[in-house]
Amino acid sequence: MDDNFDLTKLPPPDVKRWVVRRKAAVVNAVRDGAIGLQEACRRYTLSSEEFRAWERAVDRYGIPGLRVTRTQIYRDTDEARAAIRSREA
Repeated sequence: MDDNFDLTKLPPPDVKRWVVRRKAAVVNAVRDGAIGLQEACRRYTLSSEEFRAWERAVDRYGIPGLRVTRTQIYRDTDEARAAIRSREA
């Protein structure tokens, strides 16, 4: 864990509304080693699956992938591509 990281840069523990920048801040903090995955999940009452979904969204689509409205669009697109590939196989 990065002892020099300022935890005030993270969203407050009682956050109710997860906007893109807050999700991105938590993902970046965990990836940078500033806070551990378990600590982030405990602090924000997240499941590890939810956090991993945020990571996958960032990896696949960048920060805009963290938007809830975009998630359904990306999911539908990915499922459609998978269906096409399975038909072609």
